[in-house]
Amino acid sequence: MTRLGRLKRRSEFLRLAGAGRKAASPGLVLQAAPRPEVGTPAQETLPRTGFTCSRKVGNAVARNRARRRLKAAAAEILPLHARLDYDYVIIGRPETLVRPFALLLQDLLGSLKRVGALKQASLDS
Repeated sequence: MTRLGRLKRRSEFLRLAGAGRKAASPGLVLQAAPRPEVGTPAQETLPRTGFTCSRKVGNAVARNRARRRLKAAAAEILPLHARLDYDYVIIGRPETLVRPFALLLQDLLGSLKRVGALKQASLDS
């Protein structure tokens, strides 16, 4: 499994919520915004991603399970299909827990396309 760059600070999440684009699908909500400090080689390797689930998803066990499913989907899709010069926040929904994993992957890929963060090579295939 590919390890993605992480967004951890509240200010990073708020920047994407305020300035980014948003796409909602049944299994998740994706927020994306151009990365402000692009240019250093270490940051160009993988997209930076943050994950969150509110209490609407369920108790702590359910939220952690939903977050793990989102992380697995992101590790599979983002390195191949997401633009590296963007930051992403993936928000879990109650449906994240019960949605088949293949559909969760389709949700993420479709959301990337809707926010305009799909790599150019991915659009050709």
